[in-house]
Amino acid sequence: MSRTGSLYIDRNTIFHRLDGSIKLMLWICWTIFIFMFMDIRVFAIMTIVGFVLLRIAQIPFKSIKPLLIFIIIFTIFNSILLIIVTPEYGSQLTGKYTVLLNLFGVKLTMQTLFYALTLSLKYISLLPITLLFLFTTNPSEFACSLNRLGVSYKVAYSISIALRYIPDVRDEMINIINAQEARGVPFKKGDANTIKLLKNYLTILFPLLISSLQRVDVVSNAMDLRGFGKYKTRTWYNRRPLELNDYIFIVISIALVILGVFVKNNFLNKFYCI
Repeated sequence: MSRTGSLYIDRNTIFHRLDGSIKLMLWICWTIFIFMFMDIRVFAIMTIVGFVLLRIAQIPFKSIKPLLIFIIIFTIFNSILLIIVTPEYGSQLTGKYTVLLNLFGVKLTMQTLFYALTLSLKYISLLPITLLFLFTTNPSEFACSLNRLGVSYKVAYSISIALRYIPDVRDEMINIINAQEARGVPFKKGDANTIKLLKNYLTILFPLLISSLQRVDVVSNAMDLRGFGKYKTRTWYNRRPLELNDYIFIVISIALVILGVFVKNNFLNKFYCI
């Protein structure tokens, strides 16, 4: 396994051989497809397909586990907040009211609970294709691919730096968690209940944000000292022509959006609730 200062893992798979801009196009089309629907069946299928693609890309589970945990915690917190703020929203969408809990006059309905579950799976269905893009894309190659498509090299290089910076954020988060655990703050299942663990994970967001801003300032100063952005164009060390697989995935990406429009207009145009 080869790491290049980013989440990129070197493998000889079809996704690693794809041009970075093609994978970005696939991610955009996948996202467009997902946001066309509000149907848990669609999200379940896309989630399964996404993790199958991750398996084909030979991405080890231990590499994606921290990001997977973070996204799941975020979606759980988001769903809880949704239920608290709008306990009857799902019923307003469906016109059905199946009350599960009546607390101080506030009614939580089964439809709202199902809506929160659907929304959570919607976010999770975007995770596999995002991880696929991050772990199979060399940041330098991706930046030059964007520049070849007409994107300013300044923007392309900014994206490259962002991809390289993700592992630093992850490592910083691990360091903060270790420091908190040394002070007796639990972060593992079994040491505290779920609500306590969620609260403890939320407490690390502020120091993580501060350290991230400090890193951004250091990188900005370093780029200014090197005269970045002085010229309108630049050359790239990593550049290769598009291959047959690239064109095949262009077709697949476009077909996915067309399929989504067709299914949306003819079959699944409403919020699905059991």
